[in-house]
Amino acid sequence: MSEHSPISARTAHLIGRITAIIFLVLALAYGFGGSVIEYAFSSDPLGPRVFPIGLAVILGLLAVLYFFSPGSAEGFPKGALLARVLGIPALLVFSVLLFEPLGFVVSIFVMTFGTALIFEAPVKKALLGAIGHAALWWFVFGFALEVYLPTGSLFGG
Repeated sequence: MSEHSPISARTAHLIGRITAIIFLVLALAYGFGGSVIEYAFSSDPLGPRVFPIGLAVILGLLAVLYFFSPGSAEGFPKGALLARVLGIPALLVFSVLLFEPLGFVVSIFVMTFGTALIFEAPVKKALLGAIGHAALWWFVFGFALEVYLPTGSLFGG
């Protein structure tokens, strides 16, 4: 039994176009958010606005292309697949909420461990992967790039 609802070709194109409009709105919002970043002009000739505005432009162009050529789309997921699809954004929100009280390392660990479990990784491998992932980014940001990583209010950070 399929985990998708069957849909017609017309509905598939409509889903594609609606998705393209959503992506275009997100691109506009992201571009606007990037355009209002304040910075000292003397710090960098391009400034921190370039990256988010560039990403917004790329996303906007791809959204317009997708709108005019949506291709085919699958039906709405159901059952276990729907739980997995909804589980990823829920896990992301949960890990962001953990960031302030528990810090970067715990937050990234929870996100990685949960994602591995959602994609049906064995618990032992998910645990090892999450530990390695959290340690890797802690090392990269904390030591290699010397970026301050919050340790969380519960750990005195």
